[in-house]
Amino acid sequence: MSGHPVDLGPAKRRTVLAALLVDTGRWVSAETLIDRVWGEDPPGQVRATLYAHIARIRRVLAEAGPHLSDAADGPPSLVRGQGGYRLGICPDRVDAHRVRNLVARARQDSGSDAVRVAMLREAMSLWQGQPLAGLSGDWAARTRENWLNQRIDAVLAWADAELRVGGHVVVIDTLSVLVAENPLVEPLAVALMRALHSAGRTPEALAGYAALRKRLADELGATPGAEARREHQAILCGTATAPATRRTTPGADATSTSTSTERAVVRPAQLPLEAAGFIGREEELARLDKFLAAAGERSTAVVVSAVSGTAGVGKTALAVRWAHRARHRFPDGQLYVNLRGYDPERPMTASDALVRFLTALGVCGQDIPLEPDDRAARYRTEVAGRRILIVLDNASTVEQVRPLLPGTGSCAVLVTSRDSMAGLVARDGAHRLDLDLLPPDTARTLLRRLVGPRAETDPTAVDALATQCARLPLALRIAAELAASRPSTPLTDLVAELVDHQRRLDLLDADGDPRTAVAAVFSWSLRNLPADAVRTFRLLGLHPGPDFDAHATASLTDRGLTDTRRTLDVLARAHLVQRIDAARYGMHDLLRAYATRLTTADDAPQVREQALDRLFDHYLATAAAAMNRLHPAEAHLRPAVPEPTAPVPELSDPDDARAWLNTERACLTAVSAHAAIHGRPTHAIRLSLTLYRYLISGHHNDGLMIHGHARDAARLLGDPASEARALLGIGTAYWQLARHEPARRHIQAALALFRRADDLTGQARALVNLGLVEERLGRFRQAVEFLEEALALYRRVDDRSGEAIALKDLASVEVQLGRYGEAADHLRQALALLRRTGNRYLEAHALNDLGTIEVELGRLGSAARHQEQALVLFLEVGDRYGEAGALHGLGVIHTRLDRYARAAEYHRQALTIYRQNGDRDGEARALNGLGEAAHAAGRPTDALAHHTDALSIAEDIGNPGLQARAHGGLGDAHRASGDTTPAVHRYERALSLYTDLGMPEAEAIRTRLATVTGARP
Repeated sequence: MSGHPVDLGPAKRRTVLAALLVDTGRWVSAETLIDRVWGEDPPGQVRATLYAHIARIRRVLAEAGPHLSDAADGPPSLVRGQGGYRLGICPDRVDAHRVRNLVARARQDSGSDAVRVAMLREAMSLWQGQPLAGLSGDWAARTRENWLNQRIDAVLAWADAELRVGGHVVVIDTLSVLVAENPLVEPLAVALMRALHSAGRTPEALAGYAALRKRLADELGATPGAEARREHQAILCGTATAPATRRTTPGADATSTSTSTERAVVRPAQLPLEAAGFIGREEELARLDKFLAAAGERSTAVVVSAVSGTAGVGKTALAVRWAHRARHRFPDGQLYVNLRGYDPERPMTASDALVRFLTALGVCGQDIPLEPDDRAARYRTEVAGRRILIVLDNASTVEQVRPLLPGTGSCAVLVTSRDSMAGLVARDGAHRLDLDLLPPDTARTLLRRLVGPRAETDPTAVDALATQCARLPLALRIAAELAASRPSTPLTDLVAELVDHQRRLDLLDADGDPRTAVAAVFSWSLRNLPADAVRTFRLLGLHPGPDFDAHATASLTDRGLTDTRRTLDVLARAHLVQRIDAARYGMHDLLRAYATRLTTADDAPQVREQALDRLFDHYLATAAAAMNRLHPAEAHLRPAVPEPTAPVPELSDPDDARAWLNTERACLTAVSAHAAIHGRPTHAIRLSLTLYRYLISGHHNDGLMIHGHARDAARLLGDPASEARALLGIGTAYWQLARHEPARRHIQAALALFRRADDLTGQARALVNLGLVEERLGRFRQAVEFLEEALALYRRVDDRSGEAIALKDLASVEVQLGRYGEAADHLRQALALLRRTGNRYLEAHALNDLGTIEVELGRLGSAARHQEQALVLFLEVGDRYGEAGALHGLGVIHTRLDRYARAAEYHRQALTIYRQNGDRDGEARALNGLGEAAHAAGRPTDALAHHTDALSIAEDIGNPGLQARAHGGLGDAHRASGDTTPAVHRYERALSLYTDLGMPEAEAIRTRLATVTGARP
């Protein structure tokens, strides 16, 4: 920290800081901090004590800001979020991380020995004294031991590189000290022997071996390991040589399994279509061009051009027009979002907009942070240094916009708002462009273009109509469409009608507010429409979603589908609704607000409530129909829903059902929020239960929102049973996001409520999910206990589907404990039940798991058949998670069959799907599979890369089983490369993890380790 000591106070506070530093940049939950600092027996008020320590650390960081600040990333920040606490600081400013990064870079670097030596020397220089000095407790002791082992790894790598460039003296001096400090660490003694012999000091090397042998015999009753014995024999025989210059590995061939862990660069193209017949605004377009040019000259500035102006003045049309003209200057893409800032029901929050942007930029759902500040930080990271145009349409406040501003001068942002956005101009350096009414000539030209030849014969009427529409493009388009729809009526008569109508409208004020003119034109246009179209327009103001289709509109209005489609066509021609695509419509926010005002004034409260009931019943019924098409065997788990009064969409096959759910997901979320808040809690609860299976298929953030609304609604009703089911949904979403602590917390809360209600089925579901959480964390025996308890409950209530689920998940855990016979038996029982109930979705999972067991039993042909059958079923039911799992399983099988190229292709396909789904657990599995295929094909360099990436993810999500698999793979790769020392250390770490987990892979690792060291397994 720039060499300035900072007094943090007592040891516990320093332990809190250390516990945050080891996970720099990551969220660390309060539970994890308490466990690290106080262990298994924390004091009674431990959370209050923790908060006090956190507060003091924040103050110290703030007070020491000038000394801690770095030119590149500023002072550290300690923030709190839903995931716990996060210390924001560049990892390279933390010695432990910097050492690890330097050693990794040195090992991967294919350049000169001198470069590698320089990096390793820097790593060595960072070791000063004892790590975590003065801190006590089990966690500090374990971490200290782990870091000391890492230091030994680093020292060995440095010594090897240093000897290559002739640095014998410094190596001997350093290793002599370390051997004295760690007399029983054989690799250090072997390295010192090698250095002494290379320097011509062979007698000292032999004496070193003798001293090692005596220490081991005296302290441990053991003899030196294989590597020490080989080095000793080579020195005696005169065959030992100095380390050779490091070999460079040739590039991988065409069948290489190497694949980048970086996401493919996504170039979003989200700009909407330009408005038809756009005219004028050349001066404003030119000014926007100048703003962009000015930004390029300054290069470090972020330009925000806030196009402000009254409603209907054409802000969006201008922004979209300019964005299309300028898009070639932004080769990395264009982002667009309608923030609906003036929507009377639900403006889009910046946090929701960030989810959309991050998704458009290719960030997986699982990688999108939950906290708004963290989403904004991730967004700024994604767009940093890229040439992207960002259009923020219909913003209402600076607070809605500011989190969406990038942190790089390479991007340009265009904001449209009715507000002047003074805060953006003052603080963020925005240019403001105040959009005025269309110039008279342009307004007349637009009318003549829209009305047609008739306008040429009556220029006076055209002038009057332009004035009556306040020269607002929205009003002009609506008026022109009305004129075009009445071709036999002279324009003069239409102008007279509007004049008369305006005089009679109470909406018209004495100041001539342009918005009054727009309302007058709306009203005038509606007066000339059929009554059913007017009623439809009014009721559409009640729809809470961003858009709608004919089926939703028919439900809202209680009319037939054919009549509704005809009415929507009428409204679209009148520019009162706008087509989004062939089947969906939207409304300008000003028109939506006007429609809401009309229905409030003209329709009785009972009429409005009945319309919303029909609409929400439609969404519930169609969602239920879609889920029944996708998962018919689970219909009994979903609630009964009201019969809709209007026809639901035709969902003839699973693809149609899935497409409807995907298309309507934003509306379903909006309906859930509206129902929970505005007196329809049962709708919110039923929607959550109906969509449960769909939401766990990759829509985690939507799941958190919809289940969260259901929980709030249940609490409002005082309905603990529904609250428990909603909590279960929230916990499951967290589990899929690899956020295990909040997952466990919500599922345990659900279990407590289920037990209070004596709901045995609910208890079983919660216990199954708790078992899945424990499995991810490597606590397999605890997982088995939960799953066996769930199985007993399902059998007690005679729930065959639940029993099959518990059997299948129990088998999955038993496989990891090496109980293959029991696992196979349980899977066969599950398959029989699933086939009896017709659950194709879970049958596919059971077949996949059975194939996994058969791989372990050596039945590769049968395993491949079952995996292929599972893959066919997964494709049939549209389960992308299962599809990826089957592909991964087939990759493992083909590696065992020596079909390495085919195995790698299966793993690559699985990896792509896992990343698309945001499944980091699966991503690590696929990377490990790629590493194993590469190793089997004789490409250790590729294997090292894949297993290293897998290990990074596994450590990040806290999955020890995948960590062990990655360490074992790294050991294999190092061994194949002839790097014995790192191979031994990787095998030892894998063995330790597998042993702690009680997994059968421990024996195989022990055998490999013995082969390398020459010891008896």
